[in-house]
Amino acid sequence: MAERKPIESWLTDMDGVLIHEGVPIPGADAFLKKLREAGLPFLVLTNNSIYTPRDLHARLARMGLEVPLENIWTSALATAQFLDDQRPGGTAYVIGEAGLTTALHDIGYVLTDHAPDYVVLGETRTYSFEALTKAIRLINGGARFICTNPDETGPSTEGPLPATGSVAALITKATGKEPYFAGKPNPLMMRTGLNAIGAHSETSAMIGDRMDTDVLAGLEAGMETFLVLTGLTGPGDIDRYPFRPSTVVDSIADLVDRI
Repeated sequence: MAERKPIESWLTDMDGVLIHEGVPIPGADAFLKKLREAGLPFLVLTNNSIYTPRDLHARLARMGLEVPLENIWTSALATAQFLDDQRPGGTAYVIGEAGLTTALHDIGYVLTDHAPDYVVLGETRTYSFEALTKAIRLINGGARFICTNPDETGPSTEGPLPATGSVAALITKATGKEPYFAGKPNPLMMRTGLNAIGAHSETSAMIGDRMDTDVLAGLEAGMETFLVLTGLTGPGDIDRYPFRPSTVVDSIADLVDRI
C-alpha cells in the first residue's frame, strides 16, 4: 500500500470527540487552538441538523471551545448544498428545526406544504403526528424524500432519543419510499465539507467516535481516519465491522502532537 501524504487539513466530529453531554473532552481545546495557530484548514462536523452554525459556535464558546462559524459543517448545510445542486430554487416541506430551515432559506428554497419538490426530514425534539401524516401524503403524491442523516438515536442526559433515521423508517413503512440521506456516512457530506475549506481527501483526516458514520464516511471519502474511544464506540466494537480506522486513539488529546 502506498504511504499516505502528510495531513494538511482535519475534519472532526463534535459529540463524542470534542464534547460529551455538554462538557468539553480533555484535550479538545488544545487541539482546536493548535489547528488555529498552525493555520490549517479544519471543520467541526455534526449530523445533528437542529442548530445553525451560529448556534453551535455560541454553544461551543460557552464551553471554552473557539470554533469560527466558517469551520462548522452540519448535515443541514450538506443537505441544502445537495438540493441546491440538484434543483436550484426548489420547494420543500420541512420537518426540522432552525438549523435546517435556515440552511434551506439561505439557498433560496421556498418552504411550503403545497406540492413541494421535496419532503425534507431532519432532527427535532417535537415530531408531530400531524406533520408526519402530511409528509407521508406529500411523498405519496410525488414529492421526493430527503433526510439530513440516518442516525436512529440521539444522546440526551435522560438516555437515547429517537432520531431522524427512526422517523424516516416510519415514513418509509407508510409510503414504500426510501429516503436519500445527505449526512454521514454519505461521503457527500465529507466531500462538500472539504470543498468548503479548499481541502483534498488525500491530505485530510477524519476524527470520529463512531465506526458506522464517522469512520465509514472518512474511509469512503478517501481520507485517513482516526477513531477516538471517548464516544459511542468501545475497543470491543471495532472488530464487529468489516472495515477498520487508520488509527485508534484513546481521545482527541492523543492527536494534538500530530498537528
